[in-house]
Amino acid sequence: MSDVSGVRGMPRGELGRSAEPGEPGEPGEPGPEELALGRIELGLDGVRAAQRGRTAEARASFEALWEELGERDVFHRCVLAHYLADLQDDPRAELEWDRRALAAADSLTAERAATYESALQVRAFYPSLHLNLASDHLKLGEPDLAREQLERAVRSLDALPEDAYGAGIRSAVDELRQRLR
Repeated sequence: MSDVSGVRGMPRGELGRSAEPGEPGEPGEPGPEELALGRIELGLDGVRAAQRGRTAEARASFEALWEELGERDVFHRCVLAHYLADLQDDPRAELEWDRRALAAADSLTAERAATYESALQVRAFYPSLHLNLASDHLKLGEPDLAREQLERAVRSLDALPEDAYGAGIRSAVDELRQRLR
């Protein structure tokens, strides 16, 4: 299992940040601040459990957060699905969570990503997302599908920054390419 503070190359961040800050709540319902604090707590519970090797507990916290986020907050769903894929014991479940991360990234607008961090580029998610899918398919004994996803990762490498993160993803792509020969 990877370090959950920066799982599998996705950007770090506040998993529980409110999707729509300042949006008024219904009377008697928690306001945005209370919802955001609850989401942050779920995210922190998951991170702490994962760091202590308690993957079932981490999965439960992150899955609860997944439900809390709902369909609208695709940025956080993308990051969260990426985390959850890493916590799966079953390679098929890992593949499903990685597919959910990719689907969320596909529906994420550059404007939404920029509200999270101004320099964040959605394009930079794709090398890692496709690399993970390639790895999943290889684990499942599906080398042709693995090669297809790896090729998609390679085609998106130009979106990566020239820093340690980008170098790490490029290195992982090269390693998987060698394994698939």
